[in-house]
Amino acid sequence: MAQDALIPYVGKVIKITQETPDVKTFRVVGLDGKKLFDNMPGQCAILSIPGISEAMISITSSPTVEEYQEFSIKNAGSLTNALHGLEVGDEITIRGPYGRPFPVEGELKGKDLLFIAGGIGLAPLHSVINYCRAKPENYGKIEVIYGSRSKDDLVDYKEITEEWEKDPNITPYITIDREQEGWDGHVGFVPSYVTELNPDKSQYILICGPPIMIKFTVQALKELGFEDDHIYTTMELRMKCGIGKCGRCNIGDKYVCLDGPVFRFDELGELPPEY
Repeated sequence: MAQDALIPYVGKVIKITQETPDVKTFRVVGLDGKKLFDNMPGQCAILSIPGISEAMISITSSPTVEEYQEFSIKNAGSLTNALHGLEVGDEITIRGPYGRPFPVEGELKGKDLLFIAGGIGLAPLHSVINYCRAKPENYGKIEVIYGSRSKDDLVDYKEITEEWEKDPNITPYITIDREQEGWDGHVGFVPSYVTELNPDKSQYILICGPPIMIKFTVQALKELGFEDDHIYTTMELRMKCGIGKCGRCNIGDKYVCLDGPVFRFDELGELPPEY
């Protein structure tokens, strides 16, 4: 049964994975031991610790996982610091799902897909990647270009090396910003790696990461011949209430929480320049 968007579910943490020194993935179920709610790739939830704060967080597990939801969270403030202090068995409150998902059952179906992520930006794309991996008959070639500051900062690195690299339907390309002892993979920033790889222009792009990475990566994609209507991103960091009431994500004639957080770049081009 659908639940009011303002009424929280109570979730129980059943597993915590230390992804990087400052990123943990939390696996959560309801008090009944079941998945809290259904969602689609790219949607978000509001996680809260009563008395501390709340924040909009990407759902990083694929909707095809029927037993639980996962959230990969970077320790960057009072709430995330408190979340990083949780232990297995602790409870939190969760509201959701919120936002417009990636069009995996619409425009992206049947297409070749290229995911481009930087740092914790892999988290919002993780659910989309695994959703497509679980339905290989619905999508063409899948490639992932992912970069971070160092090997230690690569989120989901174990999954990438132990699952994605062995999956015949997906090809990951991993890079780190600078040389590091023990690293024999690619070294360089994501935008230059995109140019070096020169991806097929028929691919649809899903991109997420630091704003400066997105800016220069999109510039590189356009120089390679990609059009705005082939590039998608997500802006869940601008979402607050999630239901269009607080107005904090309003820009021009759009609300990120109602019209996004997933946007095509030709849609973003319609917004005021300050966006």
